Amino acid sequence: MQTNKDINDISSYDYDLPKELIANEPVLPKEQARLLVYFRQTGNIEHLKFKDLCELIPGDTAVVFNDTKVIKARILGHKRSGGACEVMLNQPLGDAKFSCYVKGRVSAGKILEFADGVSAEILELNSDGTRIVEFSKNGVSLDTAMLFKELEKIGHIPLPPYIKRADTKEDESWYQSVFAAHSGAVAAPTASLHFSEDMLKRIKAKHESAYLTLHVGAGTFKGVECEDIRSHVMHSEFYEIPQDTQELINSDKKILGVGTTVTRCVEEFARSKNASGFCKLFLNLNNPPIRQNYLLTNFHLPKSTLIMLVTSFIGLDETMRIYKAAIEEKYRFYSYGDGMLVL
Repeated sequence: MQTNKDINDISSYDYDLPKELIANEPVLPKEQARLLVYFRQTGNIEHLKFKDLCELIPGDTAVVFNDTKVIKARILGHKRSGGACEVMLNQPLGDAKFSCYVKGRVSAGKILEFADGVSAEILELNSDGTRIVEFSKNGVSLDTAMLFKELEKIGHIPLPPYIKRADTKEDESWYQSVFAAHSGAVAAPTASLHFSEDMLKRIKAKHESAYLTLHVGAGTFKGVECEDIRSHVMHSEFYEIPQDTQELINSDKKILGVGTTVTRCVEEFARSKNASGFCKLFLNLNNPPIRQNYLLTNFHLPKSTLIMLVTSFIGLDETMRIYKAAIEEKYRFYSYGDGMLVL
């Protein structure tokens, strides 16, 4: 039961984080990251290491991973009319058109130029801040596969906006899960980043595992701006769920979702039964999970849909208590930070 705060008031999801607790790079080896474990039945909190995860997962629980692969979605160039520009790919729209975020003022019809003969024309300006863009190379329009290939050469790893440094060669492996398979994400499913090859083998030796694909969009970093969270319009992200994972979700077996992206996808399928499409599911205390049992995640930005997803599992007061404890214990926050397990 919530006792102290209004669950629909955006200010209830705010907290103060010392800047030094924002992780700018991962702990190595990966499994040495810290893991806060929260037990819902007792309310107890334990402070362990990620390497302890195998022993913590309840028996007969399946573990579901998101096998999306982060692309080099950040492109630096210049406007044909002059001045630097920066484009962040959001998602393909089909017909060689893409949703993007463009830093700086642009208007429809403007041409942006990048390395290796790649250019982009701004087609439309959307009210949500995205721009519809068409890319070409030496005058030839680029479809999704062609653009992704070009981005491997000219793009940058799309580090989150709170990491205040340039991307490096190391980020190409740091900001990618060891099981990444299907290109399309512009942000990493960050709970996945803690798994080494050895950790993955240990998990699979003890637990059934399954995969789905949800291509994380740049909207994942967008905060909720309306005062009443029920008015928030959720961003959409493309997903696909293979047959074996569909059967798992349709079964009675307990599920641990590795990350908020897996959670949203599992819950989307549990509601719609659509094996692919665009997920716009906003999990919060007004719309709690109906299928997934346990959650592995990182620590999330204040006033974000991701921290609201966590509250949908454990309540608002308990979430804030856990975050307060994590700050006091100097956990490392956000994408390259430490993990949290909800049991």
